[in-house]
Amino acid sequence: MVGDELLVFGGSGSPTLTGAICRELGVTPGRCDVIQFSDGNLFVKVGQNVRGQHVYLVQTPLFPVNDRFMELLFWIDAFKRASAASVTVVIPYFSYAKGDKKDEPRVSIRARVCAQAIEVAGADRVVTMDLHAPQIQGFFTIPVDDLYALPVLAAAIAADRHENLVVVSPDVGFAKKARKFAKLLGAPLAIADKERVDHSETSRIIDLIGDVRDRHAVIVDDFTISAGTLLEVAGCLVERGARSVRAAITHGVFTGKSMQRLDDSPIERLFVTDTVEGQPVELSPKVEVVSVAPLFAEAIRRIHDRESISVLFN
Repeated sequence: MVGDELLVFGGSGSPTLTGAICRELGVTPGRCDVIQFSDGNLFVKVGQNVRGQHVYLVQTPLFPVNDRFMELLFWIDAFKRASAASVTVVIPYFSYAKGDKKDEPRVSIRARVCAQAIEVAGADRVVTMDLHAPQIQGFFTIPVDDLYALPVLAAAIAADRHENLVVVSPDVGFAKKARKFAKLLGAPLAIADKERVDHSETSRIIDLIGDVRDRHAVIVDDFTISAGTLLEVAGCLVERGARSVRAAITHGVFTGKSMQRLDDSPIERLFVTDTVEGQPVELSPKVEVVSVAPLFAEAIRRIHDRESISVLFN
């Protein structure tokens, strides 16, 4: 029947994750081509018939972020012009999510601009993971499903079989999500009081709320770029008597000297998901990548079969 075939396409920002999602679903990735010309212009072409079909496009707009985001918009437009019945955009890491508010004079609310562009291009639904600011869902008028990496990361932490854990939030803003980690792992929660004074991707830990002495600490957060915050918190935890320090991050962006900093830090292991790929640095042996492809695949399957996906948030 027209419209019932499950078609999953991957942009150039997420080829590996797209392949993993398709293996979970038992389908072959859709045929598509993207070309970047010498002047920087992008050209995209859908390589098969999608008329009347419900299409799923996987693309993390990153490395380089602006090229990948423009590619995302072009893909949406290409599918709609090829008469797809609907286009569900799977954005594993919404890279402009930090631009969610006007917290300085004369600045753009970048996440809102991106949301509007995605809608104008023709997207019918967005599926993403661990938005930096959940209110970004309200920037869209189309449905947005913000999946949680919590069960995957918590399972990786538990597999390490460390007892006497303490879960650590790197700041007050992430405390609510960190508390969910603590509840799932049956561990207490500590919260770092962090101060960030500029856009240098560095911060300063002012205080630590909670007892970490003689405990195995696990720092949890939604993303890291320079690993600066992780290292600041890790150093504070060691000073406060933590027996060991590990970290679990949804989006491992990793740029510059992040891996060198990680190697030189007291962090013994850093768990990240595979929402981000193509980092410009070689990952440290301390980094362990766990896949969220099964979560995205189940969300796609349920959306396609018109089933509720609320079970994925429990």
